[in-house]
Amino acid sequence: MAVETDIVRHYTHGSLDQAILAGLRATGRDVDRIDPADLAAIDEFHMGGGEATAAVAGELDLKPGMAMLDIGSGIGGPARYFARTFGVMVHGVDLTPEYVRVAAALSERAGLADRVKFQVGSGVDLPFEAGTFDAATLLHVGMNIPDKRRLFREVHRVLKPGGVLAVYDPMRTNEGAFDFPVPWASEPGFSFLETPDFYREALTEAGFVVGAEVSRREMGLEFFRRIRARIAESGPPPLGLHILMGPETPAKIANLVAALEKGIVAPVEMISRRAA
Repeated sequence: MAVETDIVRHYTHGSLDQAILAGLRATGRDVDRIDPADLAAIDEFHMGGGEATAAVAGELDLKPGMAMLDIGSGIGGPARYFARTFGVMVHGVDLTPEYVRVAAALSERAGLADRVKFQVGSGVDLPFEAGTFDAATLLHVGMNIPDKRRLFREVHRVLKPGGVLAVYDPMRTNEGAFDFPVPWASEPGFSFLETPDFYREALTEAGFVVGAEVSRREMGLEFFRRIRARIAESGPPPLGLHILMGPETPAKIANLVAALEKGIVAPVEMISRRAA
């Protein structure tokens, strides 16, 4: 698909593994024995970072031994968090081959390769058998997927009856235009924001029972305030999201913060269960 090709191009760095290892060395870390906490500044590529991941996890009732799916798994931060904190087995899928390679390599260096697995795959054509997973997450992914109805049908298919899906996506919360680039798109042609109402409707149509919903707008604003304050005080850190976002990082952050402040966009957490 042309859209998926554009998305892969948008996220591909080219030498991401070397950039991350260089950042770790610059902060005095042993790159052969990584503590997952060492990667916190870069491996949670969504508004709120690790705080948002922990908030989502708190809604999932995860138990040791559960099988979990992370769609759009990036470089693996959430998957490693779920596996290490809750003892679950996590499979991550992502469109971007470089992200998949880096996620696997970092997990190996962190001693988690036996509990997290990553592969290239699309959320609208998941490479798994029906009824495989107890839980699934979608963390800042839907804004890059035009056919969310098909996405949610696929997630419903691979979840076990009663399985839980946590969505944490930027959603459109008011009318109005905003400027590009933003972290997920350099231009409007591959930004596919929808409203919370649309998400609820599409999830229900796919066979989910939609439960808790919360806007994390203030969390998102505070997240970027902290990033900007650190950069203003001492410049870009050796390891940070600017490595993933590239030279347009200042513009991407400024445009997203403006959209958040105007109430046009907000990160929204939505918890659903597959009907039994």
